[in-house]
Amino acid sequence: THSTTDPASIWVVVNKQHPLDPLTWAPDDLVAVGGLRLRAEAAAALQEMLDAAAADGVRIGLRTGYRSYDQQAAVRADLERRRGYAHAEQYSARPGFSEHQTGLALDVDSPTQPGCALRLCFADTVEGRWVAARAGEFGYLIRYTDDNSEVTGFGGEPWHLRYVGVELVQHLTENGLTTLEEAFGVTGGASYPDG
Repeated sequence: THSTTDPASIWVVVNKQHPLDPLTWAPDDLVAVGGLRLRAEAAAALQEMLDAAAADGVRIGLRTGYRSYDQQAAVRADLERRRGYAHAEQYSARPGFSEHQTGLALDVDSPTQPGCALRLCFADTVEGRWVAARAGEFGYLIRYTDDNSEVTGFGGEPWHLRYVGVELVQHLTENGLTTLEEAFGVTGGASYPDG
């Protein structure tokens, strides 16, 4: 239904083997929601998800959404400086290889347990459990898990959500798939084309 290579597609696969083309691509339909920017369709779905969570008494914190090529370069450089190159390779995409640059990905947070920000313990928070159980209803999937890291190339990030639409989330669920790579037969893995 949608392209896996066109950066404007909601099904675009961006990973260590498949960068955006061009590397500096930027969406033209970014809108603000909850203090961050996402593409319009993803933003509308996020607002619905936030409203549903609030109706259940859960307030999902928002950390970051769209990041430009230059912003991703700065985030990556900062992580390399603080934690080293090897850590950055496992947990932070190089600029041009980041889902955040598509405007379809965001990182969520736990207001009830702020110590779990960008940490695996986010999965065990009230917000993390709600997201794991309900995000798919709004077209979002948890993109990186410990179980799929060999395919995606990234370590588990229970806070990193990727918008793909309800139709594709249903397809993944019905077929026992957890990655876009498996769904579309696209290569992935832990290394970049240049190693």
